[in-house]
Amino acid sequence: MKIISISISKLSWQAQFHKANLIMSVLLGLCLLMGIGLSREVHAQENWPQKPIRLLLGFPAGGGSDIVARLIAKSLGDRIGQNVMVDNKPGAGGNIATEILVRAPGDGYTLLLVPSGHASGAAMKKSLPFDPVKDLAWISTITTYPLALTVAPNSSIKSYADLIQKAKAEPNKYTYSSVGIGTAMHLVAEWAFGDANVQVTHIPFKGGTGPLTELLAGRLDVMVDTMTLTASLLKDQRVRAIAVTSPPGASPVPGVPPIADQYPSMVFESWLGIAAPASTSPELVERLNKELRLVLSQDDVKQKLIAFGGSPSASSPQEFKSRVERDIRNLKKVVLDKKIDLE
Repeated sequence: MKIISISISKLSWQAQFHKANLIMSVLLGLCLLMGIGLSREVHAQENWPQKPIRLLLGFPAGGGSDIVARLIAKSLGDRIGQNVMVDNKPGAGGNIATEILVRAPGDGYTLLLVPSGHASGAAMKKSLPFDPVKDLAWISTITTYPLALTVAPNSSIKSYADLIQKAKAEPNKYTYSSVGIGTAMHLVAEWAFGDANVQVTHIPFKGGTGPLTELLAGRLDVMVDTMTLTASLLKDQRVRAIAVTSPPGASPVPGVPPIADQYPSMVFESWLGIAAPASTSPELVERLNKELRLVLSQDDVKQKLIAFGGSPSASSPQEFKSRVERDIRNLKKVVLDKKIDLE
């Protein structure tokens, strides 16, 4: 019996030894495969770009964001020696393009030009098919520009302070436009008038020339829009600015103070920036950020962005992400405070 017991123990030990060897072999094989995979990934990143890059845009060709997208695509492509092709995927307020991005591999060959409407959309939606912050790798802002409040040249409203005084005396008599309920123009205007504790009636439009037509006809008191669209109207003296949403002391319109000079919390700048899928490696994010900074340092690019009513505004990835988080947080507060229905 003793001999049999020893033999069984010996066999058990040998089986365990072979099992351990098998496990070690599998682990070594996995490590080898992972090493090869990592090596290939590192090599691919070091040699980026090896093929054309797609720059998604959630809006039709010909608009303001499309002009900026094509300017950046051309300049970035010239820098890195590869074509950067703008791919317009309009619809759902830009969310169709964003969905395509978040499902793409993080290899640096699919990027997205993100507008500040991304933040107002996130504030207004009951749910989204993606996380508006975590599912994107934030590369850099490209340009920033405030919103402008303008009136007709012959308007009796002489300044923003004058508008607030008039609105306090006659609540809801005065009107302002936006390009739709829940857009940045709508939410920021409600934020501004809320800080001043006045009621101004919102008149939403679907974009186009409707707000300007109504303003000049005297059927609308104040038009709220981005500086990119307002700059040319101011230059031609078709409208008169009474306020901008720039930081204190930083108005792009001479003689027109920012709202923040009187109400310091009222700062909002629209922006356009570049994002990649969240799976993009930190090293590739930094490479893309570096290339975009170099593009934005070019005099011709800067001058074209300025002529378009914006300011060239490169940022770090973390600065861009923080801006998006802050805008979503601030605009969500407006939605809650004003009891605006979510979409």
